[in-house]
Amino acid sequence: MTAADVSDATVEVESAVREVARRAKVAARSLATATRATKDAALHAMADALVAHQAEIVAANAIDCERESAAGMAPSLVDRLRLDSGRVHAIADALRELAALPDPVGEVIRGERLPNGLTVRQIRVPMGVVGMIYEARPNVTVDAAGLALKSGNAVVLRGGSAAAESNVAIVRVLQDALARVGLPRDLVASIDAWGRPGAQALMQARGLVDVLVPRGGADLIQTVVRTSTVPVIETGVGNVHIYVDASADVEQAVAIILNSKTQRTGVCNAAETLLVHADAAPRVLPAVLAALTGEGVVLHADEAAAALAPAGAQVVPAQEADWQTEYLSLDLAVKVVSDLDEALEHIRAYSSGHTEAILTRDTTAVRRFTTELDSAAIMVNASTRFTDGGQLGLGAEIGISTQKLHARGPMGLAELTTSTWVVEGDGHVRP
Repeated sequence: MTAADVSDATVEVESAVREVARRAKVAARSLATATRATKDAALHAMADALVAHQAEIVAANAIDCERESAAGMAPSLVDRLRLDSGRVHAIADALRELAALPDPVGEVIRGERLPNGLTVRQIRVPMGVVGMIYEARPNVTVDAAGLALKSGNAVVLRGGSAAAESNVAIVRVLQDALARVGLPRDLVASIDAWGRPGAQALMQARGLVDVLVPRGGADLIQTVVRTSTVPVIETGVGNVHIYVDASADVEQAVAIILNSKTQRTGVCNAAETLLVHADAAPRVLPAVLAALTGEGVVLHADEAAAALAPAGAQVVPAQEADWQTEYLSLDLAVKVVSDLDEALEHIRAYSSGHTEAILTRDTTAVRRFTTELDSAAIMVNASTRFTDGGQLGLGAEIGISTQKLHARGPMGLAELTTSTWVVEGDGHVRP
């Protein structure tokens, strides 16, 4: 292929993606005046359609899973990719739960009548067109479509090659459902057909796409942040810490740590590093490490923690890289720290700003942990797996934002809106 051919192909992809985004922008106008009843009816129609077409969705997903397994994808990531009947019903239920939530559009954030007689209101309004770039997560296709619709936005999706067959099937089902209730199919659009060049074009579609949300590994997220001319809400990897303080309850610690690490390993809110106060280590670590060993967890432990591991435990001497790693697997870095101060310093040095947890009965330790750390979510005597929009009452989420502008933590409906100032007067002029 000549340089001219490459240039022509690039222009063709850019033109195609921009046309998809343009149609999405036009379609979004139909939601500007849509009632909650209309949007909720569409969400229920989408949920019903997913269930009705679950067989073809699961069959398409099986092709993706078989291909990626054969290509060597890690089992935890294949699990994240996989859809079965139960998971299809779960994502359909998430749409129904969204329908039950209040409509954020039109909410008055604040308002008052000024001394000069002007009435001022700040009102939630849709973003317009939300772009999503994500990897191997077909559930995100549904979550993004539902959240965008309820918050009055159109969505343009780039779901990655690993879930290609799954996403084609899902998007077709969702678009058909929208058409059946009289809404434009272009409210949910995919650019997967144009591959990575399509993703690049989406990142450059400023003026047509209002905000871009990357969701996936560190490389994908940083590529979007560095490359995009469209405003980006940065979601983050989850180098998640649990700190067991001196006063922690052993039984609670075992249950919380096991849940945080092993309930589902290939997700961003799974624990990756365990820090244990030296005074608690002899009392807590034997039980915790035995429970983790029973679940097949490989312990990347420092010398003090390794000495408390049970017979038969898979123990690997911890290296510097272990403190920096989001494993997304049955691996856990374990370190004994001298006190809360050392735990805080360690977390500040290695955290990705996603989620941290403290297990303690000491209210002073709780106050210090929650005020001296700077992460999107902090758990106190609770599993890190609760950093999730559904678990925190937001309905489905479009991602976990680890940035500090506009949105932070689980991004639900309100985080997919912006605001407009409406100022009403009666012939007012500024003096």
